[in-house]
Amino acid sequence: MQNFFLAVGLILVTNAFICLFRAIIGPTLPDRIVAINIVGTKTLVILVLIAYIFGQHMYIDTAFVYALLNFIVTVAVARYLETGGLPSA
Repeated sequence: MQNFFLAVGLILVTNAFICLFRAIIGPTLPDRIVAINIVGTKTLVILVLIAYIFGQHMYIDTAFVYALLNFIVTVAVARYLETGGLPSA
C-alpha cells in the first residue's frame, strides 16, 4: 500500500510541474493564477499523503495552514484583478 501512495505522490509531483509550466507560459494572468492555485492544491494533497505514509500528524496541521493561505491569496488576487486594488482597513 505504501508503494501505491508513493506512486500517486510521484504522479502528483509530475502533474504539479506541468501546471507550473502552464503558470510560466500562460497566455493571460487569470490562467497563471489558476495554475498556481492548482500547484498549491497539489502541494496540499502531497503533504497529506506524506503525513499518512510516515504517520506524522504534524504534516496534516501544516497542510491545513497551507490550504488557508492558498485560499486567502487566491481570493485577494482575484479581488485585486477585479477591482484594481485591495480595500483599505
